[in-house]
Amino acid sequence: MDGSRVFEPRDGSARIGPNAILQTIAVLDHCEGRAIRDRVMAVADVAVPPPDAGMLPEADCRAVHEAVRSVTGDRAEGLLRLAGLATGDYILQNRIPAPARALIRVLPGYIGAWVLAKAIAKHSWTFAGSGKFRIASHLPVVFELENNPLAPVFSDHPACTWHVAVFERLFARLVWPSVVVEEADCAAMGARVCRFVLHPYGMSRRGRAAGD
Repeated sequence: MDGSRVFEPRDGSARIGPNAILQTIAVLDHCEGRAIRDRVMAVADVAVPPPDAGMLPEADCRAVHEAVRSVTGDRAEGLLRLAGLATGDYILQNRIPAPARALIRVLPGYIGAWVLAKAIAKHSWTFAGSGKFRIASHLPVVFELENNPLAPVFSDHPACTWHVAVFERLFARLVWPSVVVEEADCAAMGARVCRFVLHPYGMSRRGRAAGD
């Protein structure tokens, strides 16, 4: 889902697609300004990767997301959500071919969701790093990510905002315009896995029978 050029990894650890950092930097520049962006990268002790960077060490991606939380405080979740949405937009425009996008859009909802979910699982190495991703259910669609490398160390609420936003953007653009992705369980709260549940028609209608 992300580029193939390797950008000078600092170690041999597992890697994540560069948009985990690149889109975060773009959001910081737009919403917070260059000074805050530079402070975040300094706290993370991570060099700004070039626009054509390939897979980056997951430790760098985690450090940048943690630095966003540390530096921007209460604004962090909104910023990471914007970065996740931008990552979803990048994937839609650059990593999913136009014919595939068109096909998914015309399929019945849960069939299109199944096709998209399988594609996400196939490319999960681009966002899961050393973690283990699986489709836990197709009806409803439920994803599980064990050892999520981008989850914060501790939180009193579900905090994997970036992943939620990526999934939400992909499914909203291709399958269900009103989809809401809920992180029902979060490793930062002590759960075994980060568990993402897709509500096709929004949270207020999650009890609705499956189908279109």
